[in-house]
Amino acid sequence: MAKFKSFMEEALSEARKAAKREEVPVGAVIVNQYGLIVAKAGNRIRELSDPTAHAEILTIRQACKDKKSERLDGYRIYVTLEPCNMCLHAILNAKISKLYYGASDTSKALKISNILSENLCQKDFPLEIYPNINEDESEKLLKAFFLAKR
Repeated sequence: MAKFKSFMEEALSEARKAAKREEVPVGAVIVNQYGLIVAKAGNRIRELSDPTAHAEILTIRQACKDKKSERLDGYRIYVTLEPCNMCLHAILNAKISKLYYGASDTSKALKISNILSENLCQKDFPLEIYPNINEDESEKLLKAFFLAKR
């Protein structure tokens, strides 16, 4: 059995870069089935004037473009913050196999478990979810960012 390697440090690096750009510090990394990083990004919502330019969406777009496919089955995504509903649906639609995230988003109206229970693609392409990876570092980054904004 292969040893687990987390790519959350790379996602945190992308989140720090986002904070320097005055974006909400969220970073994401997508890893292929061979354990190679194929895409990484931080939020670029303000920079691109695009409400969909979340770190997860940007990495999914890049990974799909590079693979020349809309499907990323066997791939893993590492995100510093629990994905919002839009991003979770994009992860599900891309057929990503595993989601690792850092901080939980306590402001979310719909929890991941609710969305997964209603999602038909879960039967054929189940998403494994691993929360709280580098949770403290992810939370500190977000709290520092929002504290500085007040």
